[in-house]
Amino acid sequence: MPMEDVMSEIYDDENPVKYGVPLRFEKNVKKFLFFAAIFIFCGIIWLFAISPLKAFVFVEVESFPGFAKEDVLKFAGIENGTSYVSLNAAQAQKLLASHPLVESAKVIKKFPDRLSIFLVPRQAVALILADVNGQTRPVYIDRYAVPFKIGFNSGQASPYALPVVSGIPVGSSRLGEKLSPVYTPLFRQLGKILDESPLLWQAVSEIKVVRTNHNKYDLLLFPLGHPVKLKMAGDIDKESLHYALLMLDVYRRQNSFPDEIDVRSRIGVVKTW
Repeated sequence: MPMEDVMSEIYDDENPVKYGVPLRFEKNVKKFLFFAAIFIFCGIIWLFAISPLKAFVFVEVESFPGFAKEDVLKFAGIENGTSYVSLNAAQAQKLLASHPLVESAKVIKKFPDRLSIFLVPRQAVALILADVNGQTRPVYIDRYAVPFKIGFNSGQASPYALPVVSGIPVGSSRLGEKLSPVYTPLFRQLGKILDESPLLWQAVSEIKVVRTNHNKYDLLLFPLGHPVKLKMAGDIDKESLHYALLMLDVYRRQNSFPDEIDVRSRIGVVKTW
C-alpha cells in the first residue's frame, strides 16, 4: 500500500485513532474538575455555613487570680454550646467590663471557631474603711476612685503598702461604682506616688480628707509612730510628700515634735498649740 494511503487511513476523519487519546484525557480532566468543584463547594458550605454554627473549639481566656476561667465565661453569658454565630462579642465584652474586679475587657471572635478573652484587673492604690453590714471593713480603691473589693484577698498589693484614706463619705456606693468625681484626682495622685515611690507610704498610717468647701479639700497625714500631723494640699505628689517627711525627720532627730507641719504652700510651716 502506498505511503500516502496509509497516512490517509490513520488520519482519516472517520478513523478513531486520531481522537482517541485526546478525548480520554479531556474526559479525565472534566471528571477531576467536577469532583474538585464538589469538594471545594462542600468545603465552603462547611466553613461558612456549618462550622460557625458549631460550639467554639478553641477558647482562650487571659484572666487573673480571683476570677477563674469558668467564672469569666459564666459572667459573660458564654455557655458550652455557644458558637461564632450565636455569640454577641460586644455584649459579652460589656458584661465583663461591668465586673467590679475588671478594669477593661476585650472579647475577640476568630472565624470560624476560636474565641479569645483578655481581662485587665483593677489595681488598688489605697484602702478606705467602710461600714459593711454593720462591720468596719477595708475596701480596695483603684486610681479611678472605684471601690472594687472588700477585705484582704490575694491578687492585690499588700495592705501594708497601701495608704488608708479616711474622711470620704462612701454612703450607698457599691463595688464597681465610682465615687464622687471630686476624689478622682486624689486617687490618681496616690496611684502615681505608688508607682514612683511605693516605700513612701510605709511611713504614713492614714490620710484624712478634710473638706474645705464643696469641691476642695486638704489632706491630713498621720505619720507612722509619730504624733505629728502633716497638713498637705489635695493635689499631693511625690515631691511634697517627700518634703513633709524630710521635715518630720529633722524634728525626729532633734527629739522635738510640733503638733503639725503644714506644707500646703510648698514651704513648711510648723504649728504648735
